[in-house]
Amino acid sequence: MKKIVGVFVFALMMIALFSCAQQVNKMPQEKKPLGDLSKLSQSTFASGCFWCVEGVYESVKGVQEVVSGYAGGKEANPTYEQVGSHTTDHAEAVQVFYDSSVVSYATLLKVYFASQNPTQMNGQGPDKGASYRSIIFYKTPEQKAEAEKYIAEIQKNYTEPIAAQLVPFEKFWKAEDYHQDYIQHNPDVPYVRGESIPRIKRFQQQLPELIKPDHKL
Repeated sequence: MKKIVGVFVFALMMIALFSCAQQVNKMPQEKKPLGDLSKLSQSTFASGCFWCVEGVYESVKGVQEVVSGYAGGKEANPTYEQVGSHTTDHAEAVQVFYDSSVVSYATLLKVYFASQNPTQMNGQGPDKGASYRSIIFYKTPEQKAEAEKYIAEIQKNYTEPIAAQLVPFEKFWKAEDYHQDYIQHNPDVPYVRGESIPRIKRFQQQLPELIKPDHKL
């Protein structure tokens, strides 16, 4: 019994050590100018730690900018601490700005599901809880229908239900500046090395034709 308890405690310690919330470097980072994004299409997704999702989408051809933030809740101006402690209804999310003549919404859905465990409820990998749940925020009836169609298609490959929620987009709150381009600024953080980069690599191996040449890992 003591051995079992010891293994359980060790597992909890490892989860804490390598979870997104335990690895934050809040040192100010140089801000990357966003430029004019008004003519680009926008889509919003959540699937675990936004550092990982940001890194995934930034590597995709046709995507010009990805912003980390919060969505899915009613609370205004949420902070990382509030969302991470599950005291809001928000999830960590990203807003993707892309050239729809280069990459389609259907392809972004393909990227979305290829870069996560589609059946994991309320989390991805070591990051668990409602703030890490998977959500597709649709902006039009067409996007909703396209997402429903794709989910039905890939569900055939799994015995467990697809965990991603379909939620109408309402509001996206940009996260604190130190979260933006987090992997780029913090490549040596243990979580980034042990979870973020391997997750991006797994995705890129599945869809190599979609990856920008200078973003291949």
